[in-house]
Amino acid sequence: MSGGKTLLELVRGCTFDDVLLAPQHSVLERRDPARIDLASRLSTHLTLQRPIVSANMDTVTRAPMAIVQAEEGGIGIIDRGFRAGQIDAQVREVEIVKRTQHGVIPDPLTVTPEASLEHAVGLMERSGVGSLVVVDEAHRLVGMLTERDVRFVPGTRRVAERMTPRERLVVRGPIGVQEAERVMVEHKIKKLPLVDRDDHLVGLVTAKDLLKQRRQPFATRDAQGRLRVGAAIGAKGDYLERAAELIKAGVDVLVIDIAHGHSTVMAHAVGRVRARFGDFELIAGNVGTAEGARFLADLGVDGIKVGIGPGGGCSTRLTTSFGVPQLQALVECRLAVGDAVPIIADGGIRRDGALALALACGGDTAMLGSVFAGTLETPGEVVQKSVLLAEGQRTVQVPFKVLRGMASIGAIKDRLDVEDAEDVDLDALGAEGLEISVPARGSARPVIQDMIKHLCSAISYGGARSLAELRRRVWEAPERYVIRLSGAARRESYERP
Repeated sequence: MSGGKTLLELVRGCTFDDVLLAPQHSVLERRDPARIDLASRLSTHLTLQRPIVSANMDTVTRAPMAIVQAEEGGIGIIDRGFRAGQIDAQVREVEIVKRTQHGVIPDPLTVTPEASLEHAVGLMERSGVGSLVVVDEAHRLVGMLTERDVRFVPGTRRVAERMTPRERLVVRGPIGVQEAERVMVEHKIKKLPLVDRDDHLVGLVTAKDLLKQRRQPFATRDAQGRLRVGAAIGAKGDYLERAAELIKAGVDVLVIDIAHGHSTVMAHAVGRVRARFGDFELIAGNVGTAEGARFLADLGVDGIKVGIGPGGGCSTRLTTSFGVPQLQALVECRLAVGDAVPIIADGGIRRDGALALALACGGDTAMLGSVFAGTLETPGEVVQKSVLLAEGQRTVQVPFKVLRGMASIGAIKDRLDVEDAEDVDLDALGAEGLEISVPARGSARPVIQDMIKHLCSAISYGGARSLAELRRRVWEAPERYVIRLSGAARRESYERP
């Protein structure tokens, strides 16, 4: 970080649209995302192959978004936008993600042979799992039940009538993924139950999971081959109980996310979480200054979210006039903590080029919300709105979804952020978030893939071979890279018809 102070002076008072990076001699023959190393630390012990995190907003990240993010190499943070006491709802979202992919499933969902098909179908629908292992009271393997077995069959019938019985299954003892794959190829089967010597169920391997492991080599997985997922817990009310249930469900990282992380409230919350859950992976934020970053680092967190007011759904700067331009905030916070604690650039990234700037100038990863607004995987219903077209002055119906900041009145009302208060006067709360309608569109997957392609192009323009090298080169010689823009240059660079 020899040029860190110079970089800070170059970007002081600047955000992403205030600078350009000067092109350097390119050393890459191909801008292939499969060959360019984009690995970045999310937190002390977690590394992502793609430096993208979907924001813990109740109109952005629930299980469908978190699954796509993890499959594409990033991670999603499940929001806590449920009413106070509704911990189970958030836990279910985490469980859905953790059950989407496996290597060996150590705790497959089970049902008894006496259970009704209605019960089995309900379990499949709630969990998103298409196969159930049938076991007796002693947890010994009895059979398998799949979606195909229950299709068009009355729910009053029993599982035993439709399952594939134990004697028709190929079964093995505890084995690894490679051996399981060999057995499945040999016997032409899609599911392989694993049992111990007494025939007690100890695991399940599915062809679907093995294929995904091959097709998604950059996916963010844990040691058991499951997709990784994070969850927000807040800093007041039921946050400790929430953390306990999320950890039990298998969440990989917790996020204490409040509007102003450089605070007594944050210190108290981190202290209590550490006292109860030890060194479980913990990210905290948000801060926007060197003092704030050092404050969180001294508390012992594993990752720091940087960004006070730059997000598209945030109105903090409009309502309070407090905040730090995001590019300055990232450089300042990186200088303060060095490489000791990873930094998440949270907010203000509205175009793909800004992602490259955020990652080159301080962020290890970037948290994105509005970029994914309106995509198929975001929560919320699609509503039709009348839109007047300028051409022809005719009205058409356009599908929209809602995007709202988590400090908006609507989000606070749903979440009841002041969970420890019995009576809350919502009109007395100072909202720091916006609610807007955004056009509904397709999946978030191509959005992520396009961002990654453009990030690889930025690495090439920067004369680097990897994201880490680009970051190092910018910090070693910032005067070679950073160009502050005049008003005319800004319009030339970032304004298009």
